[in-house]
Amino acid sequence: MAGVARGVLRGVRDVVQSRIPKADLDERDPDYIRENLPRLWLLSSLYFRGEVRGLGNVPETGPVLLVGNHSGGNLTPDTGVLMLAFSAYFGVERRFHALAHNLVLAAPGLGFLRRFGTVAATPENMETALRAGAALLVYPGGDYEVHRPSWERHTVDMGGRKGFIREALRHDVPIVPVVAIGGQETALFLSRGEGLARSLMLDRILRLKVLPISIAVPWGLNIGDMLGHVPLPAKIVIEVLPPIHLREEFGAEPDLDEVYDHVVRLMQETLDALAAERRLPVIG
Repeated sequence: MAGVARGVLRGVRDVVQSRIPKADLDERDPDYIRENLPRLWLLSSLYFRGEVRGLGNVPETGPVLLVGNHSGGNLTPDTGVLMLAFSAYFGVERRFHALAHNLVLAAPGLGFLRRFGTVAATPENMETALRAGAALLVYPGGDYEVHRPSWERHTVDMGGRKGFIREALRHDVPIVPVVAIGGQETALFLSRGEGLARSLMLDRILRLKVLPISIAVPWGLNIGDMLGHVPLPAKIVIEVLPPIHLREEFGAEPDLDEVYDHVVRLMQETLDALAAERRLPVIG
């Protein structure tokens, strides 16, 4: 039975991988974004009451690494709110790309994300986007952070991952922290399901470290969030912080641990301040 299960999971992995096209930054379609921006931003404003502050902190030109905290399960509303606000503020012609897990890009019905500039989360795609002079949105916490329990919703948890710092140093680009609140209120997240993922060998076969358990519309008990869910209309607030120029602030050879602690501390302080503004979950 174990051998059969492994075979099935490998088959699923092969199907997923076959659905993921090779990253092509030119798939981002400014005309498509321009046409869809008004109604999508209207939906975002009415349903999530999206509010984005501090976009003026993003450098006007050149490559930049936007580093965010990740919330909301496989359908992350704060990502959509930020992408729409960025395009409205800087114009659709400015290159903006976001990294996403392979399973998101392979999911039925989500192919349109590539037209908005979303590419698979790999070091190669990160390097390609930065070399192209793009503003690149990354979530170091990945699936580990996005599926954290709801009672940890006001915690920045990147899992100690420092690859984004190495890339910022390699390409000599500033890091702009982006802090969002509200996404983890769009469902009731109960557990990351790390033990469940290990027991099913998802960590080795599908590169999934978690198999989350949540209560979400319309499924009720939702295991894995593979089919997504209908997010509750929680108020999404995003604050963009001033850029961090690593070598200017930390010397010619910055210590990765020191930079990581600094970035997380800034983001946590901002998230604490945003949390203090909220009256009630979902309502905001």
